[in-house]
Amino acid sequence: MTTVKEALEIILNNAINFGVEEVDFLNSVGRVLKEDIVADCDFPPFNRVSMDGIAISSEAFNKGIRAFKIEGIQAAGSQQLILQNTENCIEAMTGAMLPNNTDIVIQYELLTIENGIARVNLDEVKNFQNVHLKGLDRKVGDILIPTNTLISSAEIGVFATVGKSTIKVAKQPKVMIISTGNELVEVSDTPEEHQIRRSNVFTLVSLLERLNIKAEVTHMADDKNSLLTKISALINEYDVLLFSGAVSKGKFDFIPEVLSNLGVEKLFHQVKQRPGKPFWFGKKENKIVFAFPGNPVSTFVNCLKYFYPWHYKSVGLSFENKNQAILSEDYYFKPDLTYFLQVKLTQKEGKLFATPITGKGSADLTNLVDADAFLELPDDCSNFTNGEVFSILSYRSF
Repeated sequence: MTTVKEALEIILNNAINFGVEEVDFLNSVGRVLKEDIVADCDFPPFNRVSMDGIAISSEAFNKGIRAFKIEGIQAAGSQQLILQNTENCIEAMTGAMLPNNTDIVIQYELLTIENGIARVNLDEVKNFQNVHLKGLDRKVGDILIPTNTLISSAEIGVFATVGKSTIKVAKQPKVMIISTGNELVEVSDTPEEHQIRRSNVFTLVSLLERLNIKAEVTHMADDKNSLLTKISALINEYDVLLFSGAVSKGKFDFIPEVLSNLGVEKLFHQVKQRPGKPFWFGKKENKIVFAFPGNPVSTFVNCLKYFYPWHYKSVGLSFENKNQAILSEDYYFKPDLTYFLQVKLTQKEGKLFATPITGKGSADLTNLVDADAFLELPDDCSNFTNGEVFSILSYRSF
């Protein structure tokens, strides 16, 4: 049986570059940048006043002059003024160009201004005091944002600053999420005693939206011929098919057989883990198939553990789960499987603790609401001790 580590390695080895597209910079948050963003000028582009006050010549100050006649006002956004008499001053506003023939700005709080004369209440000044020098932050041609950066609100302002109204980003895969099962009905329907509403596909839709993937959904009945026809069409149209259900050993679990008949290469089936053991993964040329078990907790944890890293690598992001938590109480799990334990997370003195949340198995969808994450317990042990540290798959912010 494939181990968790082996399964993840196989999946990552089958990451796919889906190309590049251009988007409006305001719609790029959460996408992965696919070009270097370069400074088109020095940053700042001129000697910039950083405090409201007066601009003077340090030479005059060092001569002992403390009272300066005001020649004018240098406003932000106005052309650079020239100080005509170096023993005078120009009022200068934050963000404005430093007037020519000046090299120091003294803020209003250190001045007394009367009758057009600014008196400095200060004994010492520093070179370029309250002046943000041209090119101090970045020089023209410097890379401001490197390719493969995950775009946040911080990058948006930089795009605007350098005039990038459209930017190149990693193209997202076209994904279809498929539920199977004659027992499933629509969310708006009232189930009969033998039926339940579809839920897994919508959980997956939400999980993929966190990756900025707008997935589509469909449902298929447990009929082999119908599955063959419908899946054949979908695998030609979509980059990724993501199934929930019909991959175990039941009489109506047709998905592995159907995929094989359609020429999809099985890369593994069944992973040494709980929940989510019947997970099936395969490919056909540049098409990828994730077929998760139908129980909701299995679907949920497999998406976090396997689809997320696959997507990160596909779009050019390095992915290594370094999130860890401290087990807050002893826990026992006997089977020789990696166990994804549902836990509640708490912060104490800067440390993250994980408390087991008792559920009723992988079909217990509502137990996900009570928990915050999965604690990944390795398959080489049965007794897990309070205070031990393990990796976590968190689906809430901490």
